[in-house]
Amino acid sequence: MSLTPRGKDGRGGGAEPPQVPGGDRGRRRRRVLRWSAIVLAVVILGTAGAGYLYYQHLNANIKKDHLNIGDAKDRAAESKANAAGQTPLNILLIGSDARDSEENQKLGGAKDTFNTAPRADVQMLLHLSADRSNMSVVSMPRDTLVDIPKCTDPDTGKVYGALTSTITNDSLGRGGPGCTVATWEKLTDIHIDHFMMIDFAGVVSMADAIGGVPVCVDANIYSKSSDGHGSGLKLKKGTTSVKGVQALQWLRTRYGFEDNTDIARAKAQHQYMNAMVRQLRENATLGNPNALRKLAETATSALTVDDGLGSVAKLYDLSKELKKVPTKRITMTTMPWQYSSSSSGRVVPKPGDAEQLFRLVREDIALDGKDKKKKPATPASTDPPAADDHIAVQVQNGTASNTRAAQTGRAHAIAQLLTGKGFTEAVADSSAISGVDRTVIRYPSADLEGDAQRVAEALGVPLSSVKKSTDVSGVTLVVGADWRSGTKYTAPAEDDKTPSSAQVINGSDKKQCMHVNPNYTW
Repeated sequence: MSLTPRGKDGRGGGAEPPQVPGGDRGRRRRRVLRWSAIVLAVVILGTAGAGYLYYQHLNANIKKDHLNIGDAKDRAAESKANAAGQTPLNILLIGSDARDSEENQKLGGAKDTFNTAPRADVQMLLHLSADRSNMSVVSMPRDTLVDIPKCTDPDTGKVYGALTSTITNDSLGRGGPGCTVATWEKLTDIHIDHFMMIDFAGVVSMADAIGGVPVCVDANIYSKSSDGHGSGLKLKKGTTSVKGVQALQWLRTRYGFEDNTDIARAKAQHQYMNAMVRQLRENATLGNPNALRKLAETATSALTVDDGLGSVAKLYDLSKELKKVPTKRITMTTMPWQYSSSSSGRVVPKPGDAEQLFRLVREDIALDGKDKKKKPATPASTDPPAADDHIAVQVQNGTASNTRAAQTGRAHAIAQLLTGKGFTEAVADSSAISGVDRTVIRYPSADLEGDAQRVAEALGVPLSSVKKSTDVSGVTLVVGADWRSGTKYTAPAEDDKTPSSAQVINGSDKKQCMHVNPNYTW
């Protein structure tokens, strides 16, 4: 797919930067610069220059893996273009704790896990808006319990069965990053276009290559407890430029920040990412080819990407899109969460708030609240709907809530309503189900998306409430607590505000400083 928003000049990604006229020296200089590669590593942006003969070497550095190795039924529909023909981009950033080399083992510690399956300890979904005006990042705490779909390693043919209520970072060890991508798509229903993964050694080498990243703590910190917990990070109060092992320690620190949880670690990672973006944008220059060549070498060697990003040219195209977003329109968030009632220390997506955040990303609504009011793009179906009298619809009663019992007879009443509108194959399902706050229409596969949308249109249910779900076998209407009576559905007003529980951090905020847990000061 083209990384350039469609609808502008009709050209896709991959075009070389234009040559600038000038003398022989100028042409040689520009030939170096035109092969600049701007890459993502854990964060957003870095600039690197290299000559044409070096280009193939850099391409060979880049490691590639499969984008999505889950079942087709668990995959999210592709993002739809806006009115101008522009398409958003969703990129999953993965930090691997792989200990598959001597260097990674030394940096990661935990000798008992040497050469075992890697885990996705850092997971961040980067959303680049269709019009390239803003960027949103959503982190998922590594201790989140999720359903991991069935994944098949295409290289070995090994099949990993689906798992329920499993810690999210286990997904990486089930066939590779393509299973982590599949897990995100199943949870969020957000189509992921690309992934980028980096390991311990890669973080260290990237931090060295860019000359360090400024981070701040509000007290002296030493992340090491008497029983051995901690990353070893030791910093004085105030701002320090960290690089190498110290940068890795910052990103891994859990014991010593705030309440010693993975949530605090995610916040520290956001602050690091924001600072790295600002550092690169303020200081990176095309005037020092040797320094840029070093960065290019480091970045391409550090990354594992999907085939869609598997060359310097493709990374360059992506970088041009990312550079269009001003720092002040970058928003970092953490997936709203709550502690699991079934597993000590683990968390689960917070009902309502997490889905709200995912919906905003799906509908390309800026998380900083600065978008002009716009109507979400209509999600066109891949197949036209069948005739109304050939669409089978199961109607379920989901009107129960935390404070009220289910309204009896609602499934039967709405099934009759559908029958009267020509959906003669609509039937009420009397089985007991959990209540839902909002009426929703679910469908299991892309070939039934058009049918589900047609049912929504007939009832006045917004298309944003039509959801792909592997929990149903056909088009299923769940009458929610918002439709306890009557035959006319009135959709509740959409709230496009980012939930406060998402812990928003703006990319231009230079005052961010991590709070140090008093038990880890020196």
